[in-house]
Amino acid sequence: MTSHNQTCFFDPALRETVRDVATVLLAGGKGTRLHDLTANDSKPLVPFAGRNRIIDFAMANAARSGIARMLVATQFAPQTLHDYLPARWGQQFARNGILLRDGKNRYLGTADALRHNWPAICESTSDEVLVLAADHVYDMDYAALIQSHRASGAVATVAVDVVPVAQASAFGVMQAGADGRILSFLEKPANPPAMAGHPDKALVSMGVYVLSRRWLHSVMFDTHPDAMDFGHDVIPLAVQQGQASVYQLPVGANGETYWRDVGTLDALRLSQLDFIDAAPARLPRQTPVADWYLGKGSVAMTGAVVSHSADLTNTIVASGTFVPPGLVTGQDPHEDALWFTRTQAGTVLITQAMLDRRAVMRIPRSRICVTPVFDEPAYGKDKLHA
Repeated sequence: MTSHNQTCFFDPALRETVRDVATVLLAGGKGTRLHDLTANDSKPLVPFAGRNRIIDFAMANAARSGIARMLVATQFAPQTLHDYLPARWGQQFARNGILLRDGKNRYLGTADALRHNWPAICESTSDEVLVLAADHVYDMDYAALIQSHRASGAVATVAVDVVPVAQASAFGVMQAGADGRILSFLEKPANPPAMAGHPDKALVSMGVYVLSRRWLHSVMFDTHPDAMDFGHDVIPLAVQQGQASVYQLPVGANGETYWRDVGTLDALRLSQLDFIDAAPARLPRQTPVADWYLGKGSVAMTGAVVSHSADLTNTIVASGTFVPPGLVTGQDPHEDALWFTRTQAGTVLITQAMLDRRAVMRIPRSRICVTPVFDEPAYGKDKLHA
């Protein structure tokens, strides 16, 4: 398998070669495993390490790589994303370079989102289509990925990272030859295959693809009009044809790769803790660690206020939450689960609604005053009650 061990950097010479590549950012995920954090907003808009949002990592990568235009496919709670992206990122792309397309529950999968927006994709003169996920934390030069795809001659290139095999069942898992060609691809297998020569490691998809536009059109509109998803349908087809290759995420400045799917409360909290000291990837917006890290494995999202006397362990404080003095979390699993959301691994999520409910339910009965209700007096048509 071809290895890209060079340090991840953004090559200015490559930027001009990818400006017109059709780029689609898939940002329609609801993120149910993040519980109340995605009750009103989509998963990509969840705050991360201060003033950042999860979607900002993909947006920053695209801007640094020289991508001029991007179609953003949204579906769940789209309005906040439609407001946020032009305001935050509009000036980093060409004029009107961010095209927002709400699926209105019509998208039946990741590939189907492209099918519905095919006329807009065809406005690009490039034969490549770059497909990005909006809910991962990582640093990548997409121009280098596209260059690798062009050099490979494949119809589909999958960006990959190496993870412990015990964690691989949450992703698309593949095996690749020494030349980088994908030999097998399984979407979220119960028993993921290990890498050759590395029984404890697995090669997994990052949800980032470069595809031949002509080949993709043929698949989605001619030979396989029922193909709805990249992981389940499109990529396995390219593998069967012997036309799929991998691009391994290059190492960062610390000599290691960093890519995280932050789709669970545990992963979201732990990934932010990775940024306390030496950041493993560049943050789109630098925010003082003291603004969001509370100590004892706990983080606060933007707009949260935490009293100094609160004692929080392994806790996420949601935006707009006021944590009262003396609150203790992360030490008594039963007490945590009674009022808040607590994962099996011990991450606790606190929202203002949870604290309000707790405050009402903990009022002693002796302090509850019930006001009697009397029948309404009968009034005359034009008279006031004295």
